[in-house]
Amino acid sequence: MLVITKLIDVFELKNRINIEKKSLGFVPTMGALHNGHISLVLNSIKENDYTIASIFVNPTQFNNKTDLLNYPRTVDKDIEILEKAGCDFVFIPDLNEMYPEEDTRIFDFDGLDEVMEGKHRPGHFNGVAQIVTKLFEAVKPDRAYFGRKDFQQAAIINFLVKKYMPEFNIKIITCDIVREKDGLALSSRNILLTPEHRKAAPIIFKTLNLFSKVYSDIKPQKIIEKVTNEINAVELLKVEYFEIVDNETLMPVNEIIPGKTTGCIAVFAGNVRLIDNISF
Repeated sequence: MLVITKLIDVFELKNRINIEKKSLGFVPTMGALHNGHISLVLNSIKENDYTIASIFVNPTQFNNKTDLLNYPRTVDKDIEILEKAGCDFVFIPDLNEMYPEEDTRIFDFDGLDEVMEGKHRPGHFNGVAQIVTKLFEAVKPDRAYFGRKDFQQAAIINFLVKKYMPEFNIKIITCDIVREKDGLALSSRNILLTPEHRKAAPIIFKTLNLFSKVYSDIKPQKIIEKVTNEINAVELLKVEYFEIVDNETLMPVNEIIPGKTTGCIAVFAGNVRLIDNISF
């Protein structure tokens, strides 16, 4: 596996792949890799001639400086994991490489960024768009892979590519959530959980899963109340939000339509913020 640190080398790599008339899959990450990330890499390997991953903790998508400082960084281990998975290339730029000057671009997501994560983390998705567009412009992949755990992010990146980068013709692939045996969605933040909070965290998915099966008998607002109360009853957990939304618009719904509706949640387990979602 080739490790790349400079944008110019990424440009040259893509040119060589174009000359070979081969396809390129891309898995952008912030490192601290787990099996969820590797599932994206393996999907890319299966569907493309070459696969490149990136590792970069993007500062512009953090609206909490403490969260940025505490974000886990395990680059050496990440390189080993990617190589073992069969990834062909990994791009690991430094801050100056990606932001030689301040990025002042503001993106319009037609309201997709004003609910759920966007409402509670103002500016977050604009920062995501800044780094994703920079990476897409450099890598120019045929396909890019994202996890469904970040449900709202996947929807926004789809919108971003269609509105701002149609000439790149990048296909966005959203892959299923990978979970621990006890149901906890895999996340780089899980390693920050205390043993007590880690033991309590699976209750999030257990509760979502339970109420996703009874939607025909209970209205969305009632499900929201029941899920919130159930999780908040656990002393170590605190729901920040739980919304049941339309898959396309991300707007709250008054009626659940199977296959077109998703429940999205953010929960604090101590100081660690966990997100998850479930289809109805």
